[in-house]
Amino acid sequence: MTLQGMKIDLKAVGPLAALIVLMVLGTAINDAFLSFGNLTNILTRSAFIGIIAVGATFVISSGGIDLSVGSMAAFIAGAMIIVMNLLLGVTDQLLVIVVCGVAFGAVLGLVAGWLNGILITRGGIEAFIVTLGTMGVYRSLVTYLADGGTLSLNFDVRSVYRPVYYDNLLGLPYPVLILALTAIVGYVVLNNTAYGRHVQSVGASEDVARYSAINTDRVKVIAFMIQGVCVALATIVYVPRLGSASSTTGLLWELEAIAAVIIGGTLLKGGYGRIGGTIAGALILTLIGNILNLTDAISNYLNGAVQGVIIIAAVLLQRGMGRQQG
Repeated sequence: MTLQGMKIDLKAVGPLAALIVLMVLGTAINDAFLSFGNLTNILTRSAFIGIIAVGATFVISSGGIDLSVGSMAAFIAGAMIIVMNLLLGVTDQLLVIVVCGVAFGAVLGLVAGWLNGILITRGGIEAFIVTLGTMGVYRSLVTYLADGGTLSLNFDVRSVYRPVYYDNLLGLPYPVLILALTAIVGYVVLNNTAYGRHVQSVGASEDVARYSAINTDRVKVIAFMIQGVCVALATIVYVPRLGSASSTTGLLWELEAIAAVIIGGTLLKGGYGRIGGTIAGALILTLIGNILNLTDAISNYLNGAVQGVIIIAAVLLQRGMGRQQG
């Protein structure tokens, strides 16, 4: 598609156009939509899925998929809370306890991602099957650790940890700043490094990548490790919000993360990824929910239905574009 000799990339323009349409729609529906408080709320709520979706962009671009991220987040949150509560009996330095809990969560996410990657590459099992299995394992583990109830962080520890979610820098909440930093790093790695090129080469054709002397197994394992770190980072930001974890923590986050990636223009079959589009996709999903909350025209209980329609439409658009290019 051309305009005055300039080629228009619909994968790049599409998510941005959708964002603009939703912003206009939200403004028309409710005057409070453009208020600083509401916009800050949208950005903050987008942060969790956005951070996870950055990792999902690497996995999907490499030709894989990870269905375990929501359950992994719940397990990491529960494990962090248990560790921080146990450390109270060792030291009374609350900041040290929080730092140790955060470090433990980061390592746990890295190991969980590595485990998924190893099972897929060394075990020769499809990513869908492996992550479907680990999704059940992580969800069951956090339910077991909570004894079917809720794990709650000690009040004094949470008071020290709380600013990570609720405080801001120059008016921007810390979760939003962390999302921005994650997106920048992800963009640079995917688009300006040899590893990023290898990720997309493996997703485009694993056989061709292997013949080109690319260690495809290592590329895949690292992609899942990046996903694990992103899940841990999102969880680290999320835990001080409620100070608790249960079997429902992170429920359906995997679907929202995948949806954000696909809506953002990354090809579901792999070989092509857009970090900027992924962030736009996360914002689109949050905007839909926010707009439904601001209007009585459509029940906000239909949020999932609206998101589902958008996901299907995005995939159909990708396939239509693929046929045209073919």
